[in-house]
Amino acid sequence: MSLKENIEMVKDELNSEEKFFEKAVMTERFVKKYKKPLIGFVAAIILVVAADLGYEASEQNRIESANKTLEQLQKNPADKLALDRLASLSPALHDVWIYSQAIAQKNAEDLQKLKNSKALLVNDIAVYEAAQYKEDLAALQEYSKKQNAIYKDLGAVMSAVILMNEGKIDEAHDSLEMIGVDSPLAQVASALMHYGVK
Repeated sequence: MSLKENIEMVKDELNSEEKFFEKAVMTERFVKKYKKPLIGFVAAIILVVAADLGYEASEQNRIESANKTLEQLQKNPADKLALDRLASLSPALHDVWIYSQAIAQKNAEDLQKLKNSKALLVNDIAVYEAAQYKEDLAALQEYSKKQNAIYKDLGAVMSAVILMNEGKIDEAHDSLEMIGVDSPLAQVASALMHYGVK
């Protein structure tokens, strides 16, 4: 290597070090200028993460407590304290428990109480089951007219059966006509119209 090449290499090295120090000074100025907002931003991130972790731990604890309470109720369904504790820990699970007990005991009054439940599907099914147990024609007809009712077609069939038993053939026929041809109960409706309603 010649002396000229060595001098160029040293110059390049000094230029790169100079650029490095220049960037370090710029970074230091930026940090000094925005020190408080940067500290606040980092603190906010730490608080959000800590709050999220705390919420998740609390939610997990609530779920475990609700499950233990449900186990107690399965062992002793008459335990009123456990039922109240389940209602406070998980209202949806409480409503599912009440629904299961009402179905097992065929208790239309308890099912009727669930018509305002926030638990997914419980209110819809409870309304149908209560109307069916009571053989409440008006409630079944109202239920079968709901747009998104789960047992809409079954409500129409049950209404038709009650109307047939009362001798109201035209009304039973109207109820069965509400059932679409693509419904799983279309064949049942057709059979009732052919054999039972005419």
